[in-house]
Amino acid sequence: MPEDIAESERMVSDWERNVKERANRYQEMATRVQGMTISERSSDGSIELTIGSNGILQNLVIAETARDKRMAEVSGEIMKCLQRAQSRIPELLQEAMADTIGTQDETANVLFNEAKKNFPAPPSDDPVPPAPAGPRFNADEEEQAITRTPPPPAAPPRRRPPRDDDDDFGGESVLT
Repeated sequence: MPEDIAESERMVSDWERNVKERANRYQEMATRVQGMTISERSSDGSIELTIGSNGILQNLVIAETARDKRMAEVSGEIMKCLQRAQSRIPELLQEAMADTIGTQDETANVLFNEAKKNFPAPPSDDPVPPAPAGPRFNADEEEQAITRTPPPPAAPPRRRPPRDDDDDFGGESVLT
C-alpha cells in the first residue's frame, strides 16, 4: 500500500511540474507576441505604418509626396499596407509558438488557426479606379472647403439684473 501512495504523490508532483513548465512557456510566448510589431511601407514609400501583434495600428506616417495623390489613392494605399501587415501576424505567431510551446500543441494550433482567420492574406493589388469624370475641386478650393468653418452662433442677449434687489444692503457691502 505505501508504494501506491508514493507513486501517486510522484505522479501529482510530476503533473504539477509539467503544468508549471507549460504555464511558463505560454507566458514566455505571450510576452514575445505582445512585444512584436510589424511595419509595412507602400511601394513608393509615401505611406509607412506599424501595427502591434493584435493588428491595431500603432503608427502611421504619410510623406509629403502623398499630397500629390488623390485622397482615394492615399486611403487605398493605407488600407493595403495595413492588410499586408496584418496578414503577417499568423506567421510571427507561429514563429513565437515554435520557439516556446511548440507547433504540435493543440492550443497553439487553435490560436494559429484563429489568427489566420482574423488576419487573412491581403487581396491582390488591383489598380486604384480612375478619378470620376466631371467637375473636381482644384487643390486650393479643396483646401478652402476643408478649412471654411461656419460663423459662430450669435450670443444670447444679456439679461439685465432686476432693479429691485432684496438684499437690504442698499448697494453697500455687508462688511462696511
